[in-house]
Amino acid sequence: MSSAASAGIPAGFAEVHMGGEFMRHNGPLYLRKAEGRVWMGFRVEARHCNPAQICHGGMMASFCDMLLPVCATHLAPSLLGRFMPTISLQLDYLAPTSIGAWVQGEAQLLRHTPVLVFLQGLVTADELPVARASGIFRVGPVMAEHADQA
Repeated sequence: MSSAASAGIPAGFAEVHMGGEFMRHNGPLYLRKAEGRVWMGFRVEARHCNPAQICHGGMMASFCDMLLPVCATHLAPSLLGRFMPTISLQLDYLAPTSIGAWVQGEAQLLRHTPVLVFLQGLVTADELPVARASGIFRVGPVMAEHADQA
């Protein structure tokens, strides 16, 4: 049994390594691509929770800050491998997310210019909406680990 399956990760999701040391410490994050769509997810662990044992708002914000640009890089081939720093991130918390919940999100690419990317996304926990996000990201340089793909 794979480590993802033993952690209760839904079929089709594979662990991804991105976001530097911050997300490596706060992850793991998982990615699923199918039929032109992209989802990211994570399982809420005790270390992701606030004293009320629900997912900390900062963890949810960090997840959304990764979800939007990562989905964009898979939805727009010209963005693949690019660093996309956040210009603006808006987040509405719709419901609390319990420890042990499977959190996943999907983003829509609203507009893409040579310099900016506009996105929105919806995050669910065990299939119930828990957060809505929108953001603007700058199209940055190709990251070193992707230089051979540019």
